Amino acid sequence: MKSKLLNLVALAALMSVSALGVQAQEIKIGYVNSERVLREANLAKTAQLKLEAEFGKREKDLKDQENKLRVSAEKLEKDAPTLAEAERNRRQRDLVEVDRDLQRKRREWQEDLNQRKNEELGAVVERANRVIKQIFESEKYDLIVQDALNVSARVDITKKVIDTLNAQK
Repeated sequence: MKSKLLNLVALAALMSVSALGVQAQEIKIGYVNSERVLREANLAKTAQLKLEAEFGKREKDLKDQENKLRVSAEKLEKDAPTLAEAERNRRQRDLVEVDRDLQRKRREWQEDLNQRKNEELGAVVERANRVIKQIFESEKYDLIVQDALNVSARVDITKKVIDTLNAQK
């Protein structure tokens, strides 16, 4: 009986020592704010400038066409009381046609912009993910989380990711 009791005490002591060993190992966790990376990294800023250069002229043309349409609609409204019904109907049909064409062009522009934005930002995200993996491996993290609800500044490695991305060419 005494030997069983000693075995139980030894087993309990062994379990508490191994539990302390597990607790002593520090778990290294990092957090990356993806939105901030896409907003602050030079690569993301360059992508944004590239998109603005590529789509800015089309956007300006669309805005100019919208202004012309608005001016034409105001002119029709002003002239409507003095116009013959046939002329008024023709101008209204023309405005509807121009508006329909403008809306189609606006949709196409938006679709093209979204597609290019996804391509450009996808490349930035891919590079950022490689940097995160590099940091994960080189600094021996156990876990790196992106886009969590609440995070301590102590585990936030976003600046390190941005700085590493900016240092790359």
